[in-house]
Amino acid sequence: MTETLHAIIGTAGHIDHGKTALVKALTGCDTDRLKEEKERGISIDLGFAALTIDDRRIGIVDVPGHERFIRNMLAGAHALDLVLFAVAADDGVMPQTEEHLDIVHLLGVERAVIALTKADLATPERLREVRDEVEIVVAGTRLEGAPMVPVSSTTGAGLAELLTEIGHQLSTIERPPPPGRFRLPVDRAFVLKGHGVVVTGTAVAGTIAVGAEVHVLPGRERARVRSVEMHGAPATVAGWRQRVALNLVGLERTEIVRGHVVADPAVTLVTDRFDAHVEIRPAARKGVASHARVRVHLGTAEALGKIVLLEGQSVLAPKRTAYAQLVLERPLVALRGDRFILRAENAQATLGGGEVVLPIAERRRPRDATLVARLETVRQGPLADAAVAILDLASEFALPSSAVAERLNADEAEVRRALEQRAEPAPAHAAAGDGGARIVPAGVTAGGLGPPLVALPDGAASEVWTTTAKWTRLCDAVRAVVAAFHAASPLVPGIEMEAVRVQLPQQIGAKLFRAVADRLAAEGIVLRRDSLLAAPGHRVTLAGGQEDVAAIVEAALARAGYTPPDLKVLEIELGVPRRRLVEVLGVLEKRGQVIRVAPELYYAADAVARARAALECHLGNRPEITAAEFRDCLDVSRKFSIALLDYFDRSGVTLRVGDARKLRRAAPRAQE
Repeated sequence: MTETLHAIIGTAGHIDHGKTALVKALTGCDTDRLKEEKERGISIDLGFAALTIDDRRIGIVDVPGHERFIRNMLAGAHALDLVLFAVAADDGVMPQTEEHLDIVHLLGVERAVIALTKADLATPERLREVRDEVEIVVAGTRLEGAPMVPVSSTTGAGLAELLTEIGHQLSTIERPPPPGRFRLPVDRAFVLKGHGVVVTGTAVAGTIAVGAEVHVLPGRERARVRSVEMHGAPATVAGWRQRVALNLVGLERTEIVRGHVVADPAVTLVTDRFDAHVEIRPAARKGVASHARVRVHLGTAEALGKIVLLEGQSVLAPKRTAYAQLVLERPLVALRGDRFILRAENAQATLGGGEVVLPIAERRRPRDATLVARLETVRQGPLADAAVAILDLASEFALPSSAVAERLNADEAEVRRALEQRAEPAPAHAAAGDGGARIVPAGVTAGGLGPPLVALPDGAASEVWTTTAKWTRLCDAVRAVVAAFHAASPLVPGIEMEAVRVQLPQQIGAKLFRAVADRLAAEGIVLRRDSLLAAPGHRVTLAGGQEDVAAIVEAALARAGYTPPDLKVLEIELGVPRRRLVEVLGVLEKRGQVIRVAPELYYAADAVARARAALECHLGNRPEITAAEFRDCLDVSRKFSIALLDYFDRSGVTLRVGDARKLRRAAPRAQE
């Protein structure tokens, strides 16, 4: 048995051009469900019906035609396979005819049947005139060349021909499944007593099954699907190209309204700023100025915002296209490839529309010469090149493949394969030191040769990806930070990694920066000593005056023997500022001339060696030694004996057992 095919038809056309009557004539269903609609004789909100043609189960969304209800029309006009466009034979083309035409064109509807309704009220000559009017108005739109069928909902004339033409158009659609996971823009939501929340809408991607977990965006409230209806009939699974009703349980709120999106939990992107490819229609007679306030209609949602042109224009003229950024006053669910409509701020006219290109965008620099090429690559380039452009455009230094896939609205496995198919083996010097980070060259993009990628383990058994351009900028920034530190503190062996990280121009998480530091060290950009980073050629050396200070400090510690002064006393006795004193002691420690036994306590190396010899001599005759015994052995106070014993514990000479110390077997020699 072959699978039943599905499709969504939407009506369009001027008020009182017979859309609702036509749907009733085709399906037997009156889509005007509201009392006010019955009383006024006009459609105010969306209406729904179902139709079966051959092996297709078709959902019909009947939209209002009045200019005051365009926002309702827009909520039902997305994700259509075919538009049933009504033009009354007696009236001909009217204002909302043209506006609805612009809308279905901008939403990317490729198939249409134009119904010349009320044909029983027109003469053959009038029908020819209306045909000519329609051909003129659809020229240059996606509906150009669409078949026209005269029809009368009153007499039934032309209905059979109309159904045949609809079936023919649907049978020739070769539309692959849209990318991404399940999404259902909500056009109706209500509480059914005893059952909970019910939402309806046209699924734009993916499938959903009874028992599945979903969440509601924006907000991410979790719910479970208790039951599913598809085109008004119970189902176990439903999805794209279908009218779907979901009974949801487990919600903490019932304020779900038109504009929310019920989605697979893996869908997380909600944005108030996105880059898009925009087209302005002739109705925007003066064009659209950069930074103009507009209304953005996407799916069933609507938000106020502003449009920022990205190609240097001050105004985008009618019949022109360009890349632009939409900055919204409230967040919407927007994914790459989604189509939207732009209307005037006062909701009096449709200005244009477009396609979401980059759903998560940053504020752009004006006249960025490379931006258009990168956005074009994201929009239309091969998957691997688009992934490189996503990484290049991201504000983050690096992204995991899952984040790249979500921004591309693509399957993560396919995105990862696209990134890895060009991978080169990790360099031998890097494989052992950086967790297998590798260079992945990209291909040719619209702007020329695409930059390679750098994959870095993020510290959690996974990888993140960045472009070589970003990697190079990072390397330069790290070099600059390290060099500035060495210039300011020449006697310090290196700068703490965290101090480097917080000075970088791009934010990088601490965990990721550890992997970055490993990679930097493996490539010889820096030297890494535990948590310190240093320039490869950096050597701690003392100038002439500093050598004099070093000699004085070393002599003072040597004279003190087992009871050296701490840093505070040294600073006072020698008259050397603490910072300079610490720097000098650091150099002496690196040379092996002094040993830091405690944070504020340094010994001459010879004193530590003699203390260890005395300790080992004592333990050569006895199994253990207490702090008091070691104090008496060296003839010092408890402060110094404890400090030395703690140091020998850390150095692996002794092992503390209770209050005593034992000699470790094969104890290494202390630093001398």
